[in-house]
Amino acid sequence: MPETSKKFLFPEAISKIKGLEFKARLIVEGFITGLHKSPYHGFSVEFAEHRPYMSGDSVKNLDWKIFAKRDRYFVKEFEEETNLKAYLLLDCSASMGYTSQKITKFEYASYLAAALAYLLIRQKDAVGLVTYDQAIKSYLPPSSKRVHLGPLLTTLEHTRPSSKTKTAPTLHQMAERIKRKGLVILLSDLLDNTDEVLFGLKHFRHKGHEVIVFHILDPMERTFAFHKEAIFEDLETGEKINTLPWQVRREYQKAVENFSHYYLSECRKNLIDYQLLDTAMPFDRALFAYIAKREGLF
Repeated sequence: MPETSKKFLFPEAISKIKGLEFKARLIVEGFITGLHKSPYHGFSVEFAEHRPYMSGDSVKNLDWKIFAKRDRYFVKEFEEETNLKAYLLLDCSASMGYTSQKITKFEYASYLAAALAYLLIRQKDAVGLVTYDQAIKSYLPPSSKRVHLGPLLTTLEHTRPSSKTKTAPTLHQMAERIKRKGLVILLSDLLDNTDEVLFGLKHFRHKGHEVIVFHILDPMERTFAFHKEAIFEDLETGEKINTLPWQVRREYQKAVENFSHYYLSECRKNLIDYQLLDTAMPFDRALFAYIAKREGLF
């Protein structure tokens, strides 16, 4: 991978570039170029059957071998099928608006969602988008058409984090709504009722879906490396706590570690791919983790 691509794939650099589609293309093509194996099922066009030629049919589908044998025109019929339908579930609750640097968790998740959508559609797989906070805010059904990328990216561009988090109802609602087995990708900080979220994820597995969880946290949420007395305010409830960070840092770090480890262990038990992402991590690493999982590298 060229050094110039690595430079521009850092989150802070990506956040300065205008145009979400360009960002998505940069993220994808900067890293995926050169990979030999597709991580997706892809698009297939399969022969279905012959039928007699009818006026108005395209001559390009005429079977000339049958014509030579029978002296009659027959048309080949094909079934076009998108083998993979993917659903991006994007948490846009208020907590996703937090940042200790130049990129919020929501921006990071949006860029990653855009890159995944761009990649899926480029592979001619279908992708849909769900944004939610306490309930579903928007839903774009899956499509593999290139023009579908426009409204999907527009939705990401115009969505802003707000309101409280309630992930589980959205998970259950979508698990019942999606009839065909597919791929479900959750992008969230998971700052919610842990057991309820896991129950919702298990609902997808019960329905036979593949599930990937991108657990997105800001570096300061993981380290609590604040050095001054501060007042911390909950972005969703408005509750404030005055504390000396260095006095609680060790216990805080242990709690966060237990929090993420619990998700990791429970997801593994239920064959769910879990990826903990730090917003300081370059996007190409996040994509590589995803692709490696899809290819069964580990």
